[in-house]
Amino acid sequence: MAKQIPLTCSGHTRPVVDLSFSDKTDDGYFLISACKDGKPMLRQGETGDWVGTFIGHKGAVWAATLDHNAMRAATGAADFSANLWDAVKGDVITSYPHKHIVKAVAFSPDCTRLLTGGQEKVVRSFLLEKPEADPDIIGTHDGAIKKVIWSEEGRTMITAADDKSIRKWDGKNEVQRINLEAPTMDIELSKDGAVLIVTHSKSIAVYDAKLFTKLREFTMPTNAYSASLHPEKKYIVAGGEDFKLYKFDFETLQELDSYKGHFGPVHIVRFSPDGELFASGSEDGTVRVVAN
Repeated sequence: MAKQIPLTCSGHTRPVVDLSFSDKTDDGYFLISACKDGKPMLRQGETGDWVGTFIGHKGAVWAATLDHNAMRAATGAADFSANLWDAVKGDVITSYPHKHIVKAVAFSPDCTRLLTGGQEKVVRSFLLEKPEADPDIIGTHDGAIKKVIWSEEGRTMITAADDKSIRKWDGKNEVQRINLEAPTMDIELSKDGAVLIVTHSKSIAVYDAKLFTKLREFTMPTNAYSASLHPEKKYIVAGGEDFKLYKFDFETLQELDSYKGHFGPVHIVRFSPDGELFASGSEDGTVRVVAN
Protein backbone atom coordinates (compact mmCIF):
# COMPACT_ATOMS: atom_id res chain seq x y z
CA MET A 1 0.00 0.00 0.00
CA ALA A 2 1.40 3.42 -0.97
CA LYS A 3 2.36 5.73 1.86
CA GLN A 4 0.17 8.79 2.23
CA ILE A 5 1.79 12.01 1.03
CA PRO A 6 1.60 14.69 3.76
CA LEU A 7 -0.38 17.80 2.88
CA THR A 8 1.73 20.94 3.33
CA CYS A 9 -0.04 24.04 4.69
CA SER A 10 1.96 27.18 4.01
CA GLY A 11 1.24 30.76 5.05
CA HIS A 12 3.38 31.21 8.14
CA THR A 13 6.73 33.00 7.84
CA ARG A 14 8.41 31.78 11.04
CA PRO A 15 8.55 28.55 13.06
CA VAL A 16 5.23 26.91 14.00
CA VAL A 17 5.39 26.05 17.71
CA ASP A 18 1.90 24.93 18.74
CA LEU A 19 -1.18 23.27 17.22
CA SER A 20 -4.62 22.40 18.53
CA PHE A 21 -7.70 20.76 17.02
CA SER A 22 -11.27 21.53 18.00
CA ASP A 23 -13.76 18.77 18.64
CA LYS A 24 -15.95 17.64 15.75
CA THR A 25 -18.62 20.22 14.93
CA ASP A 26 -21.47 20.45 12.39
CA ASP A 27 -18.90 21.99 10.03
CA GLY A 28 -16.21 19.36 10.64
CA TYR A 29 -13.28 20.11 12.92
CA PHE A 30 -10.77 22.94 12.89
CA LEU A 31 -7.03 23.40 13.49
CA ILE A 32 -5.29 26.43 14.95
CA SER A 33 -1.55 27.06 14.69
CA ALA A 34 0.69 29.29 16.80
CA CYS A 35 3.72 30.80 15.12
CA LYS A 36 6.62 33.09 15.93
CA ASP A 37 5.39 35.38 13.15
CA GLY A 38 2.75 36.59 15.62
CA LYS A 39 -0.21 35.60 13.41
CA PRO A 40 -2.10 32.48 14.51
CA MET A 41 -4.01 30.78 11.71
CA LEU A 42 -7.29 28.86 11.66
CA ARG A 43 -7.68 26.00 9.17
CA GLN A 44 -10.29 23.45 8.23
CA GLY A 45 -8.97 20.36 10.00
CA GLU A 46 -9.69 17.68 7.44
CA THR A 47 -8.23 19.54 4.46
CA GLY A 48 -5.81 22.06 5.95
CA ASP A 49 -7.56 24.82 3.99
CA TRP A 50 -6.96 28.31 5.39
CA VAL A 51 -9.99 29.87 7.11
CA GLY A 52 -8.53 33.00 8.67
CA THR A 53 -5.65 34.72 10.44
CA PHE A 54 -5.89 36.28 13.90
CA ILE A 55 -4.35 39.76 13.82
CA GLY A 56 -3.60 41.58 17.07
CA HIS A 57 -0.53 40.24 18.87
CA LYS A 58 2.66 42.30 18.78
CA GLY A 59 5.13 39.46 19.23
CA ALA A 60 5.70 35.76 18.66
CA VAL A 61 2.70 33.58 19.50
CA TRP A 62 3.78 30.56 21.54
CA ALA A 63 0.47 28.85 22.26
CA ALA A 64 -2.93 28.52 20.61
CA THR A 65 -6.04 26.50 21.32
CA LEU A 66 -9.70 26.26 20.33
CA ASP A 67 -12.76 25.66 22.45
CA HIS A 68 -14.80 22.51 21.76
CA ASN A 69 -17.01 23.91 19.00
CA ALA A 70 -14.35 26.21 17.47
CA MET A 71 -16.35 29.35 18.27
CA ARG A 72 -13.56 30.84 20.40
CA ALA A 73 -9.78 30.66 20.35
CA ALA A 74 -7.12 31.51 22.91
CA THR A 75 -3.49 32.44 22.33
CA GLY A 76 -0.42 33.22 24.42
CA ALA A 77 2.33 35.50 23.15
CA ALA A 78 5.61 37.30 23.65
CA ASP A 79 3.77 40.63 24.00
CA PHE A 80 3.00 39.58 27.59
CA SER A 81 -0.65 38.81 26.85
CA ALA A 82 -3.12 35.98 26.45
CA ASN A 83 -5.95 36.76 24.05
CA LEU A 84 -9.45 35.37 23.84
CA TRP A 85 -10.77 35.53 20.26
CA ASP A 86 -14.05 35.23 18.43
CA ALA A 87 -12.96 32.43 16.08
CA VAL A 88 -15.75 33.17 13.61
CA LYS A 89 -15.13 36.92 13.20
CA GLY A 90 -11.42 36.90 14.10
CA ASP A 91 -11.85 39.70 16.66
CA VAL A 92 -10.25 39.93 20.10
CA ILE A 93 -12.87 39.47 22.82
CA THR A 94 -10.55 40.02 25.78
CA SER A 95 -6.81 40.53 26.19
CA TYR A 96 -5.43 39.34 29.53
CA PRO A 97 -2.22 41.18 30.50
CA HIS A 98 0.68 39.27 32.05
CA LYS A 99 4.09 40.38 33.29
CA HIS A 100 6.13 38.18 30.95
CA ILE A 101 5.84 35.92 27.88
CA VAL A 102 2.79 33.62 27.87
CA LYS A 103 3.72 30.17 26.55
CA ALA A 104 0.71 28.01 27.44
CA VAL A 105 -3.08 28.39 27.31
CA ALA A 106 -5.95 25.94 27.88
CA PHE A 107 -9.74 26.16 28.05
CA SER A 108 -11.47 24.36 30.90
CA PRO A 109 -13.70 21.45 29.76
CA ASP A 110 -16.83 23.61 30.17
CA CYS A 111 -15.05 26.50 28.41
CA THR A 112 -15.76 28.94 31.24
CA ARG A 113 -12.13 29.43 32.27
CA LEU A 114 -8.75 29.97 30.64
CA LEU A 115 -5.57 28.58 32.20
CA THR A 116 -2.27 30.31 31.38
CA GLY A 117 1.44 29.89 32.13
CA GLY A 118 4.78 31.10 30.84
CA GLN A 119 8.00 32.87 31.70
CA GLU A 120 6.51 34.32 34.90
CA LYS A 121 6.41 30.76 36.32
CA VAL A 122 2.85 31.47 37.56
CA VAL A 123 -0.26 29.41 36.75
CA ARG A 124 -3.37 31.60 36.39
CA SER A 125 -7.04 30.80 35.84
CA PHE A 126 -9.24 33.50 34.27
CA LEU A 127 -13.05 33.48 34.47
CA LEU A 128 -14.07 34.30 30.89
CA GLU A 129 -17.46 35.81 31.65
CA LYS A 130 -15.85 38.34 34.03
CA PRO A 131 -12.87 39.78 32.11
CA GLU A 132 -12.43 42.59 34.62
CA ALA A 133 -11.98 40.16 37.52
CA ASP A 134 -8.54 39.26 38.82
CA PRO A 135 -7.48 35.74 37.90
CA ASP A 136 -7.10 32.95 40.42
CA ILE A 137 -3.43 32.23 41.10
CA ILE A 138 -3.30 28.43 41.05
CA GLY A 139 0.38 28.08 41.94
CA THR A 140 3.95 28.56 40.78
CA HIS A 141 6.83 26.61 39.27
CA ASP A 142 10.58 27.13 39.70
CA GLY A 143 11.08 27.49 35.94
CA ALA A 144 9.25 28.81 32.90
CA ILE A 145 5.98 26.97 32.29
CA LYS A 146 5.77 25.08 28.99
CA LYS A 147 2.31 23.48 29.02
CA VAL A 148 -0.95 23.73 30.97
CA ILE A 149 -3.89 21.33 30.63
CA TRP A 150 -7.15 20.62 32.44
CA SER A 151 -8.26 17.18 33.55
CA GLU A 152 -11.40 15.87 31.89
CA GLU A 153 -13.60 16.57 34.89
CA GLY A 154 -12.37 20.17 35.07
CA ARG A 155 -11.42 20.12 38.73
CA THR A 156 -7.71 19.44 38.48
CA MET A 157 -5.02 20.96 36.29
CA ILE A 158 -1.65 19.65 35.09
CA THR A 159 1.32 21.91 34.34
CA ALA A 160 4.83 21.25 33.02
CA ALA A 161 7.84 23.52 33.28
CA ASP A 162 11.55 23.96 32.70
CA ASP A 163 12.15 23.07 36.37
CA LYS A 164 11.95 19.37 35.31
CA SER A 165 8.65 18.89 37.08
CA ILE A 166 5.05 18.11 36.11
CA ARG A 167 2.57 19.15 38.76
CA LYS A 168 -1.11 18.43 39.37
CA TRP A 169 -3.23 21.06 41.08
CA ASP A 170 -6.59 20.69 42.81
CA GLY A 171 -7.87 24.20 43.20
CA LYS A 172 -4.84 26.10 44.48
CA ASN A 173 -3.18 23.08 46.07
CA GLU A 174 -0.42 21.02 44.49
CA VAL A 175 -1.48 17.42 45.02
CA GLN A 176 0.95 15.38 42.89
CA ARG A 177 4.29 15.82 41.16
CA ILE A 178 6.45 14.01 38.62
CA ASN A 179 10.16 14.83 38.77
CA LEU A 180 12.16 14.23 35.60
CA GLU A 181 15.84 14.27 34.71
CA ALA A 182 15.32 16.82 31.93
CA PRO A 183 12.86 19.65 31.24
CA THR A 184 9.51 18.61 29.79
CA MET A 185 9.01 19.47 26.13
CA ASP A 186 5.34 18.46 25.84
CA ILE A 187 2.47 16.83 27.71
CA GLU A 188 -0.88 15.59 26.43
CA LEU A 189 -3.84 14.03 28.22
CA SER A 190 -5.64 11.14 26.51
CA LYS A 191 -9.19 11.74 25.31
CA ASP A 192 -10.61 9.69 28.20
CA GLY A 193 -8.37 11.45 30.73
CA ALA A 194 -6.74 8.22 31.89
CA VAL A 195 -3.26 8.56 30.39
CA LEU A 196 -0.69 11.36 30.29
CA ILE A 197 1.88 11.38 27.47
CA VAL A 198 5.14 13.07 28.52
CA THR A 199 7.90 14.13 26.11
CA HIS A 200 11.36 14.94 27.48
CA SER A 201 14.93 14.53 26.24
CA LYS A 202 14.82 11.50 23.87
CA SER A 203 12.01 9.85 25.81
CA ILE A 204 8.27 9.44 25.36
CA ALA A 205 6.68 8.24 28.60
CA VAL A 206 3.16 7.00 29.33
CA TYR A 207 1.83 7.84 32.79
CA ASP A 208 -1.33 6.96 34.67
CA ALA A 209 -2.94 10.41 34.81
CA LYS A 210 -4.75 9.73 38.08
CA LEU A 211 -1.90 8.14 40.05
CA PHE A 212 0.97 10.01 38.29
CA THR A 213 2.87 6.72 38.01
CA LYS A 214 4.88 5.70 34.93
CA LEU A 215 3.39 2.83 32.96
CA ARG A 216 6.03 2.54 30.23
CA GLU A 217 8.60 4.55 28.32
CA PHE A 218 10.56 4.35 25.10
CA THR A 219 13.49 6.15 23.55
CA MET A 220 13.29 8.08 20.29
CA PRO A 221 16.15 8.06 17.72
CA THR A 222 16.42 11.83 18.25
CA ASN A 223 15.67 14.52 20.81
CA ALA A 224 11.89 14.48 21.09
CA TYR A 225 9.92 17.71 21.18
CA SER A 226 6.29 16.55 21.03
CA ALA A 227 4.07 13.46 21.07
CA SER A 228 0.36 12.82 20.65
CA LEU A 229 -1.89 9.86 21.43
CA HIS A 230 -4.54 8.55 19.06
CA PRO A 231 -8.01 9.25 20.56
CA GLU A 232 -8.73 5.51 20.72
CA LYS A 233 -5.23 4.76 22.10
CA LYS A 234 -4.06 2.94 18.99
CA TYR A 235 -0.90 4.92 18.18
CA ILE A 236 1.51 7.54 19.39
CA VAL A 237 2.95 9.99 16.88
CA ALA A 238 6.06 12.00 17.76
CA GLY A 239 8.54 14.42 16.28
CA GLY A 240 11.69 16.24 17.21
CA GLU A 241 15.13 17.38 16.25
CA ASP A 242 15.74 15.19 13.17
CA PHE A 243 12.90 16.72 11.04
CA LYS A 244 11.00 13.39 10.93
CA LEU A 245 7.65 12.17 12.23
CA TYR A 246 7.38 8.76 13.89
CA LYS A 247 4.40 6.50 14.49
CA PHE A 248 4.42 3.88 17.26
CA ASP A 249 2.01 1.21 18.46
CA PHE A 250 0.60 2.44 21.78
CA GLU A 251 0.62 -0.96 23.50
CA THR A 252 3.92 -2.42 22.27
CA LEU A 253 5.71 0.91 21.57
CA GLN A 254 7.03 -0.67 18.38
CA GLU A 255 7.87 1.78 15.60
CA LEU A 256 5.34 1.32 12.79
CA ASP A 257 6.32 4.09 10.38
CA SER A 258 8.31 7.27 9.90
CA TYR A 259 7.70 10.23 7.65
CA LYS A 260 10.05 12.73 6.08
CA GLY A 261 8.93 16.06 4.75
CA HIS A 262 9.74 18.87 7.15
CA PHE A 263 12.89 20.92 6.57
CA GLY A 264 13.43 21.76 10.22
CA PRO A 265 12.86 20.30 13.69
CA VAL A 266 9.28 19.30 14.52
CA HIS A 267 8.02 21.37 17.45
CA ILE A 268 4.48 20.04 17.81
CA VAL A 269 2.32 17.07 16.71
CA ARG A 270 -1.38 16.50 17.41
CA PHE A 271 -3.96 13.89 16.40
CA SER A 272 -7.30 15.03 15.00
CA PRO A 273 -10.38 14.31 17.18
CA ASP A 274 -11.49 11.45 14.92
CA GLY A 275 -8.00 9.93 14.75
CA GLU A 276 -8.09 9.93 10.95
CA LEU A 277 -5.08 12.23 10.62
CA PHE A 278 -2.45 14.11 12.57
CA ALA A 279 -0.84 17.51 12.10
CA SER A 280 2.70 18.70 12.74
CA GLY A 281 4.30 22.12 13.04
CA SER A 282 7.96 22.79 12.34
CA GLU A 283 10.85 25.21 12.48
CA ASP A 284 10.46 25.36 8.68
CA GLY A 285 7.28 27.45 9.07
CA THR A 286 4.87 24.86 7.70
CA VAL A 287 2.02 22.80 9.08
CA ARG A 288 1.78 19.28 7.65
CA VAL A 289 -1.34 17.14 7.74
CA VAL A 290 -0.82 13.39 7.44
CA ALA A 291 -3.62 10.86 6.91
CA ASN A 292 -3.33 8.18 9.56
